[in-house]
Amino acid sequence: MTKIQIPFLLALFVSVASYSQDVSVQYAQSITPKDLERHLRVIAHDSLEGRDTGSPGQKKAAAYVANFFKSIGLQPIVTDKDGSKSYFQPYGLYQKSWGEVYLATEKEQYEFQQDFYLSGLLNVLSEEKVSVVFAGYGIESDKYDDYKSLDVTGKAVLILEGEPKNKKGNYLISGDEKPSKWSNDAMSWQRKVSLATSKGAKYVLIVSNLTGDDFAKEVTKRGVMNQRFNRLSMKPYTEKTTGNAAFTISRAMALDLLDIKAKKLAKIENTISSKGQSLAGSLPERSVRVKAERKENIVMTENVLGFLEGTDKKDEVIMITAHLDHIGISADGQINNGADDDGSGTVSILELAEAFAKAKAEGHGPRRSIVFMTVTGEEKGLWGSEYYTSNPVIPLANTVCDLNIDMIGRVDNAHKSNPNYVYLIGSDKLSSELHAISEEANKKSVNFDLDYTFNNPTDPNRFYYRSDHYNFAKNKVPVIFYFTGVHEDYHRPGDDVEKIMFDKQSKIVQLVFHTAWELSNREERIKVDSNKP
Repeated sequence: MTKIQIPFLLALFVSVASYSQDVSVQYAQSITPKDLERHLRVIAHDSLEGRDTGSPGQKKAAAYVANFFKSIGLQPIVTDKDGSKSYFQPYGLYQKSWGEVYLATEKEQYEFQQDFYLSGLLNVLSEEKVSVVFAGYGIESDKYDDYKSLDVTGKAVLILEGEPKNKKGNYLISGDEKPSKWSNDAMSWQRKVSLATSKGAKYVLIVSNLTGDDFAKEVTKRGVMNQRFNRLSMKPYTEKTTGNAAFTISRAMALDLLDIKAKKLAKIENTISSKGQSLAGSLPERSVRVKAERKENIVMTENVLGFLEGTDKKDEVIMITAHLDHIGISADGQINNGADDDGSGTVSILELAEAFAKAKAEGHGPRRSIVFMTVTGEEKGLWGSEYYTSNPVIPLANTVCDLNIDMIGRVDNAHKSNPNYVYLIGSDKLSSELHAISEEANKKSVNFDLDYTFNNPTDPNRFYYRSDHYNFAKNKVPVIFYFTGVHEDYHRPGDDVEKIMFDKQSKIVQLVFHTAWELSNREERIKVDSNKP
């Protein structure tokens, strides 16, 4: 090689690199606040009812994403059972949920989460009729005992909430103004249930001290809490239904179950207080019909994948992900639209896909392939990304990295005075090259403040483990998680489109674009050379 040729080739290389950079800027700038908002007004619209995993609203959102992928020329790459290609990767989640639950007297049937709430788990598949025995406050101590001469074997025990006081207002058991273990904390009801079941009781009915609207509000709140018993899982699972469980009922419902008037119950309570003696068993036994059905459903949902084939390195793939679903409708009927969580990530995927598709259509396609994927089940346990990494369409060995976007449309309290930032999580944990590329892409493009606070392994929030990138990371695929932090509307009905900062979001999406551009076009695949916690 002559001395003349070397400078010429160096100049040519610099020229090509500069041209490539100019081209990437052109396509990055096609990602605009206006387009992000246009998509988000669909994804986070009330008509999708919060996009709960597997719900009709979530499926509408999935169809919107798939149709958009098709419109911009992305290829479907999921093989259906009939051998055809699809944008959808369907999978099922197992759900234990409450079926038919009620309590019924001869006069009326009372409905779950309307007339009463249930703490703990039961599984009464077929209606059972049992005797109801009044057991006072359901307490046993050396100073006051409701079970001294009471047989509750195989029966439903009806007990009053709290514990009795004397005429002076002191608690009978403690002897002063301080409550005993039977009413002094949130676990007091469990102590009463444990005692009743140890005596042979089959069911426990607790009469709430709350009345009217206060009781109705408590039932609503407990309905939300009960959602934890309706969790979704990737595989079938069993649950323990033989532990502490109690039906908490209203005072009016208790009167029906005992077949007495309000004055009679009040007189019983006053007599216990004045005499300091239990009146358990002083009322005739009645009966109640009980059903508390636990059932298992399979909830079908789907990841949505769009494929952009690369050129000379097409067998290697860059994954760009966000989660499509949210938490749906609250127990009080309010819709949680999830505009930021993770509508912001979903529409970012659409804009990134369009920018890369446009580049390819104009002869500037990436060397490596790119898969744009919106996953579901994130809110229930990162299930969609787990399903994909367990059933990858493209082998994980060929997967260069995952760039995951989750909540980038708002600011948190730490950055109220400086919205030009983004938290980066995981960028250096598996690949020092990925971290360096990310830093350089930021300097050459948006020049945001890159905040690594949550990348610290001692950070108590543990965000590194809480979004879909983690299922790639635990399979040794390098990741970057783009995030702008938690705000006051996180998992609340106030997470709406009107609060999204689209100018800020578009800059972060452009940063993701520049990072992906470099990753997909560089000569060498990034190395996995780190193993940081």
